[in-house]
Amino acid sequence: MAANTNNDEAIKIPWRIKEWFPDLSEKTLATLRSYFDLVVKHNKTLSLVSPKTIPVADALHFADCILGSQIVLEDSPGIKQIYDFGSGNGFPGVVFAVLHPEIQVTLVETDLRKVEFLRHVADTLSISSIKVLHAAFETLPQDSVKFAIVRGFGNISKTILLARKIMPKGGILYHMKGEQWGLEITEIPTQLCSIFFPALVREYVLPSTQIRFGVVKTTKN
Repeated sequence: MAANTNNDEAIKIPWRIKEWFPDLSEKTLATLRSYFDLVVKHNKTLSLVSPKTIPVADALHFADCILGSQIVLEDSPGIKQIYDFGSGNGFPGVVFAVLHPEIQVTLVETDLRKVEFLRHVADTLSISSIKVLHAAFETLPQDSVKFAIVRGFGNISKTILLARKIMPKGGILYHMKGEQWGLEITEIPTQLCSIFFPALVREYVLPSTQIRFGVVKTTKN
C-alpha cells in the first residue's frame, strides 16, 4: 500500500515515528510513511508545508498530529465523525483517519489544488473513511457539525466566529495550538465566549524537542 514515489529526498529525511510510537501497527506506520512521501513529493508545487519543516516533519507534523488525535479521542471517546476545517495539507485529518479508520473524517478545504491532493492521498493510501469537501467550512449546513478539529487555520476567535452557525449546541471544536494558546483564549471577545466556552484539554511536548503544544476545545453553549 506504500506510495511508490521514488523520492530520494524523502528517503534521506529522518523518520522516527516507529521509535516514538512503538504501539502503532506496522500497517499504520507504513501508511503514515507513505503519506509523508506524498507530502514531500508534492510540496514544491503545492506549498503544503514550510520547506524548513521537512527535515523535522516526523516530529513537527506527524508526532504532533498523532498526539493531538490521541488527546481528542480521550476527551471525546464516542466520536463517530469529525471534520477537519481548512485541511489543506491533510494535517491533522489524514493522520487522524489513519489512526482511527472506524471514524469518518471529513476534510474541508477551499483550495481546489489541495482538494485534489487530499483526494489523491485518500485514493493512493486506500483510506476509505476520508471524505473531501471543496468548500469553505462556514458554508456547511446549520448545526451539521458535532465535532471538528483545526490546526494552523487561524486564531481561536476567528475560527469559532466562522463556525458559530454550523455547530449545534454541545458541538465541540478542537484547536491544536502552540505555546501561545493561553493568549489566544484571553483574546476571545466576550460576545464569542457567550457562544463558545473555551478550555484547555491538555498540553504536550513533541518527541526529541522542548516544544510545548496544547489542545484547546471550544464547546458551543
